[in-house]
Amino acid sequence: MGRELGLNPRKLGKIANDRQEPWKAPLPQFIEHLYLKRFGRERPQAVTPAEKWGRPGTKRKSAMNAASTDTDGQR
Repeated sequence: MGRELGLNPRKLGKIANDRQEPWKAPLPQFIEHLYLKRFGRERPQAVTPAEKWGRPGTKRKSAMNAASTDTDGQR
C-alpha cells in the first residue's frame, strides 16, 4: 500500500513514532487511512510480491545500453 501511495520506505521510520507522540496513529493504521482516503478502498485489488517489483524501465534501459555499445563498436 505504501508503494502505491508513493511513500519512500527509507523515510517511514520518521513517521513511525507513535510511542513518542501518542496522538499519532501506528504506522500500519496510518497507511491504511491514507490508502482509503486516496483510492476509496481498504485493500489493493492486485497484490504483487516484492520480488516482482524491480525497477521500472531497467529492461528497456539495459537493452538500449546494449544497442548503443553495439553501434559504438562499429564506427
